[in-house]
Amino acid sequence: QVQLVESGGGSVQAGGSLTLSCVVSGYTYGCMGWFRQAPGKGREGVAAMYVIPSRTDIYYADSVKGRFTISRDNGKKTLYLQMNSLKPDDTAVYYCAAVKPDARCYELAGEYRYWGQGSQVTVSS
Repeated sequence: QVQLVESGGGSVQAGGSLTLSCVVSGYTYGCMGWFRQAPGKGREGVAAMYVIPSRTDIYYADSVKGRFTISRDNGKKTLYLQMNSLKPDDTAVYYCAAVKPDARCYELAGEYRYWGQGSQVTVSS
């Protein structure tokens, strides 16, 4: 059984930074990533990476490229999302996700089997 526990959400002014953390327990494979859902909108893929360390490609939504960084610490079994230069449009509930069996991480969408509980990120202007 895979469990994902998020932390690190909060409120920040535009231009500020936040880091989300997601502690992962259990066996994972395929892809892991971050998604977000803003009020009244559908879920949007933010960033994704392969579980296998030898596959180093990372994928970002165009809306966050150059501002957000996905990373992981295998020793701590933790996935991170560093968010810089935040904008009001980044306001959303952010979810970490794990186990996308088809390993098409570049899709920034599709069927992830396990999800974190969600972290509210609010960016004020």
